[in-house]
Amino acid sequence: MAKPPGRLGVWGIAAIVVPLFVILAAASWFAARAWTAVSGPPMPAAGYVAMTLGIVFSLVVGCGLMALLFYSNRYGYDEQAHRLDEPD
Repeated sequence: MAKPPGRLGVWGIAAIVVPLFVILAAASWFAARAWTAVSGPPMPAAGYVAMTLGIVFSLVVGCGLMALLFYSNRYGYDEQAHRLDEPD
């Protein structure tokens, strides 16, 4: 019996997940090497404060937008509009 379309087996999932982890490991290795290879003056405290505020602000905006997405979906704002004079 053939598999229904759209279902991945264990090997299909592994064929997707394993290369993604390899790419993640390569990117992490490259980022770590680039971070330690950079020479120059150390970042001042104001730089760390600015970076922290930027990260926190980005997370707040992202979480807020996701909350609005879930709110609009739950309360029907994403439903298709229809005219009141037409029968359903």
